[in-house]
Parts: sequence; C-alpha cells; structure tokens
Amino acid sequence: MRIDILAVIPELLDSPLNNSIIKRAQESKTAEIYVHNLRDYSDDEKYRRIDDYSYSAGAGMVLKVEPVFKAITHLKSQRTYDEIIYTSPDGEQFNQKSANQLSTLKNILILCGHYKGIDQRIRDHLITREISIGDYVLTGGELAAAVMTDSIVRLLPGGMGDETSALTDSFQDGLLAPPVYTRPAEFNGWKVPDVLLSGNDAAIEEWKMDQAFARTKKLRPDLLNDE
Repeated sequence: MRIDILAVIPELLDSPLNNSIIKRAQESKTAEIYVHNLRDYSDDEKYRRIDDYSYSAGAGMVLKVEPVFKAITHLKSQRTYDEIIYTSPDGEQFNQKSANQLSTLKNILILCGHYKGIDQRIRDHLITREISIGDYVLTGGELAAAVMTDSIVRLLPGGMGDETSALTDSFQDGLLAPPVYTRPAEFNGWKVPDVLLSGNDAAIEEWKMDQAFARTKKLRPDLLNDE
C-alpha cells in the first residue's frame, strides 16, 4: 500500500510516521508513506503562501484552490488513487470499519485540512471522501492523517509482529476488548480470574466474550445500539 499525505506542516508527521509499527511496515515495504509539503506547490516563490482571506465575512484564512489543485493534479499524474481523502471536522466519522476498508486499498492520498478549511471547489471536484476523527477541531489535519495512517497500516499483512493481534482489538467485532492480565497471578492480594489460569480454552473464550459484552454495555452502550 502507498499513502501520500499533503501537509501544510509536514514536520508534525515526523515522529508518528517514523516509529514503532509504522516504521517497521515501511522498512519491510509493507507500506510506502510519503509526506508532501503543500507550500512546494505555491505560486508565491518568495513567501510560499498557500492561504488567503475568505470571500465571506469572518476571521480565519482559507487554503487557496491553486496550490491544492496543482499538488493533487501532479500526484494523480503519477498514479491512480483509490481514495483522495480530506481531513475535515464535518466529514464522516472514522472508526475501525473505516480503517478495515481503507487497508484493502492500494493507493490513498490524504489532504490535511488547515485554517478555516480549503476552497470548496477542491472539495466539490477532487476530493472523493471526507473523514473526521472526532467531534473537535485540531490546529491542522496532520494529526488526523497520522491517526488514520497508523490505524490503517497496522492492519496490513506484515505490519504487526503477530498478524492475529489486530483481530482481537476493540471495535473489530463491534465490542470493546475484554480485560487482560499477565504474570504474576497474584500481586498485592489482587488475583487474576481463576478461569484464565484453568487451561480450559473454551471456558476462557466464553469468559472473554462475556466480559467484552459487559464492558461494552457499561462503557459504550451506543455500540450495541448500532447493531
């Protein structure tokens, strides 16, 4: 898989994309991730300006249509993208189902939102999907792009050391994950549930499912209502 990210502040992506699972996925060629500085496509050679005032009243700047169009057009001339995503607070809510679906694609382009947004003409004519990672506003879409990239890449074959691990993550089956324990079996008088020490795989799996359902019902009942 290849992910291209168009960013106003590419430095914000340095650490998230160059550590842990994402780093290993790139080293193993499981994923190719390229960050492009949107200012490289500015027509303003001196100041590399990419924003301007909005025609509508109100404070805040808007990403100009020209540099964004130029950047996306250039990247599209090199490959076909399955999705061109814009990170936006008013996009569809990103969730595990979204990550699963996007992980099956070959080429993804993510445009990081900034300022008060981008010229609507880009959204109307070039963007294929708008995604939000939550009902709040960030300084820029770089952090949202990092979150989505991490969630997608860890699902790729070879992305994780144990490929079955992602299958037991929260939300994969619509439930929160059950509690987990490790050695020692008793600490400070706090004991691991007996069933986990029983060696009875069937009983353990039943316990895990019961716990996952109970935790979801208590902490995230909305997930059960979505069924």
